[in-house]
Amino acid sequence: MSAAMLKKTRLTVLLSLNAAAILIAGILIASALGFNIGEFHVVASRTDEVDTELIADGADLEAASTDKSAIHDSTGSGGIISSDFSISSGTRTWISTDPVNFGELWNENEVTIYRSADIDLCAGGGLSGLGAMYWQSSNHSVISNFYSGARTWLGFNNETCRFPIVENVGDTVVTAGTYDGSRRDSITVHVIDIPVEEWKREILTLTNQIRVENGLPTLVWGTTCEKAAQLRAEEIVSVYSHTRPDGSPWSTVCEIPSTGGSSGENLMAGNAAPSPETVVAAWVNSKDHLENILNPDFTHLAVGLVFDPSSKLKIYWSEFFSTY
Repeated sequence: MSAAMLKKTRLTVLLSLNAAAILIAGILIASALGFNIGEFHVVASRTDEVDTELIADGADLEAASTDKSAIHDSTGSGGIISSDFSISSGTRTWISTDPVNFGELWNENEVTIYRSADIDLCAGGGLSGLGAMYWQSSNHSVISNFYSGARTWLGFNNETCRFPIVENVGDTVVTAGTYDGSRRDSITVHVIDIPVEEWKREILTLTNQIRVENGLPTLVWGTTCEKAAQLRAEEIVSVYSHTRPDGSPWSTVCEIPSTGGSSGENLMAGNAAPSPETVVAAWVNSKDHLENILNPDFTHLAVGLVFDPSSKLKIYWSEFFSTY
C-alpha cells in the first residue's frame, strides 16, 4: 500500500431535506475503497428551499430548490477564496430596455425559452407602476399557466415578471395586460428542449471562470468519471442524497484509484437551477459548494444533468470533481 493510500480521508457532507435538515454523524468503514478513511462528520445542514407565496390556479408553488455538496479528500482541502460571481437580472431576462410604445408591454414579437423555464416572462422597456396584471397562454399544452409572481431569487421582478408553468415544447401566444386597461399586448413564445450535452460543458466553462478569477488553474473534462457524474444525476431523481440508492457512498460511483487522489461532489435540483448560470451561481453562493469549486487539488470535472418534467424537482445537476 502506497503512502498516498495510507493518508487519512475526510468525508464532508452537506444535507438538506426540504424544510427539515437531518444531521447524522458516525464512522464510515469503506475498505472497498482501498485506503484508510478517517472520520465521517456532517459539519452543517441547510436548505435552499425558497419561501414564496407564488400561486397559480389556487395551488401553492412547491419550492423545489435544494442542494448538496461533499468532499472525499485524501490530500487535504484548500482554503475558501471569496468570489464575486453572481447572477444579475440583466443577464437572465430577454426583454429589451428600449421604450415600449404606449399601451404595449413588449418591443419583441416573439421569444424562445427552454423547457426548463430558464427565464421568467417579463414586461419590457423598464416599465414600472403597472399594478395588477393578468397573464394568459393560448396553448395550455405548452405553457399551462403562470404563477402570480416571479422567481425573485433569480433576479426577476414580481411587479413586471411571471414564472411560467412550462408543460412541453411548442409554441403559444402569451397575452398580458393591466386590469385598468392602460396596457395590453401579446407575444409568441417558442419553448424548446434543453441542450443537455451543451449545458454540461457550459458548467465546466462557468466553473473554470470562477477558478481563474480566484487565481486557480482550470479543470479539464473528467473523462474518467464522466459516466459516473451522469449516473449520479440519474440517481438523485429518486434518492436526493449523497448516499446512493443502493446505500453506498456517493464516492463509490467513481472510486479513487489505488495510487491515491481525491474527489468531490456538488448536487443541485429544482426551480432555482433551470440553467447552467443559475446552478453555478447557487453553488458559488454556498460556502460548502464553493470549497469544492475552489479546491486547488482538483484537476478534473465531470458533469451530470437530467431533465425529467414528470419528476418532483424536474431538473437535476451533479458536479464530480477529481484528481484523476
